[in-house]
Amino acid sequence: MVNQSKSTGEEKHKETLAESIAGFAAVFVSGLFIITFVIQHFEIPSSSMERTLLIGDHVFVDRLTPTGNRFPRFLMPYHDIHRGDIAVFVSPAEPGLYLVKRIVGVPGDRIHLVDRKLFINGVAQKEPYVYYDENSPYHAPDEYRDDFPAFSPFGRATPEWAASIHKYIQGEDLVVPPGHYFAMGDNRDVSYDSRFWGFVPKENIMGAPLFIAWSLNQTADDFAPRSIPERIGSFLYTATHFIPMTRWRRTLHLVH
Repeated sequence: MVNQSKSTGEEKHKETLAESIAGFAAVFVSGLFIITFVIQHFEIPSSSMERTLLIGDHVFVDRLTPTGNRFPRFLMPYHDIHRGDIAVFVSPAEPGLYLVKRIVGVPGDRIHLVDRKLFINGVAQKEPYVYYDENSPYHAPDEYRDDFPAFSPFGRATPEWAASIHKYIQGEDLVVPPGHYFAMGDNRDVSYDSRFWGFVPKENIMGAPLFIAWSLNQTADDFAPRSIPERIGSFLYTATHFIPMTRWRRTLHLVH
């Protein structure tokens, strides 16, 4: 005769308050670790990287692999920044301001532009990502911007860059020094970049955009300084018009 199992059985273990708090703390610490060291969210407020990145794009940034300065290299798949990579970095001209630009010059590169055309180490570059809006007033010829560094930076660049740029010029080229990068926006006519404030130190680079999490159809005016009531009104408008404002085709779009 088969013995019947105990009707009551063993009582299921109930989680104590201390265990619940410990579990929550573990999740919180893991999430904090991820957003501090691994990935971080950024919103694009300007058109300097159009059409690669649009105003209103919300991107997730890889803070780990492009930097190589947080954990031993044998533990993590670090890699150096390469020419053509897009990077997020702290502005050398305005500490605390984060910028997103494309790295067009790495240490040792010799750079110059002729009529907007980029030359690196004497070779004209094919840059399919570069964008020019011929109907924009900013598309008018600009000697300093378009034929860099052939013309004087005084009155166009930051005072610090204008005073030091000559140290890096050899012939018609600007030579990128060790431990630094030269960055420009894909929308070259409107991008405020290395042409105007100089090189990006390696230690300023904090990561590389991975993909667009979502994108809202916004303009630069939406990111202009506003009063608190105006900001609240803007938030409520966006919240109530989230679906029609979303650029659905850009969702989960890889950044490259």
